Amino acid sequence: MSTFAPTPSPPYYAVIFTSQRTEDDQGYGDTADRMVELAHEQSGFLGVESARGTDGFGITVSYWESTQAIANWKANAEHLIAQETGKTTWYADYQLRVAKVERAYGKSQ
Repeated sequence: MSTFAPTPSPPYYAVIFTSQRTEDDQGYGDTADRMVELAHEQSGFLGVESARGTDGFGITVSYWESTQAIANWKANAEHLIAQETGKTTWYADYQLRVAKVERAYGKSQ
């Protein structure tokens, strides 16, 4: 993904998912694409930014209107299956952090 997420003025929430991939793909790419597509369909979803190095280390930040929207996303049935496959197959390690964005600024085009 090569674009910035179009977020509103704060406050809003960021879910920061940091992971180290295994070498075993087993459908990871297709599932990751599907999860972004599915997240876009969720109420309260604001956007996503993601990067992954050639060593398999990646960071994905998704942005949400509320903690309830995050909880609903976490409980989504299709997302639950992807989460479980990630734990057992795709990730050697991962961390998930939820943060409230209280201030945001940057360079405008």
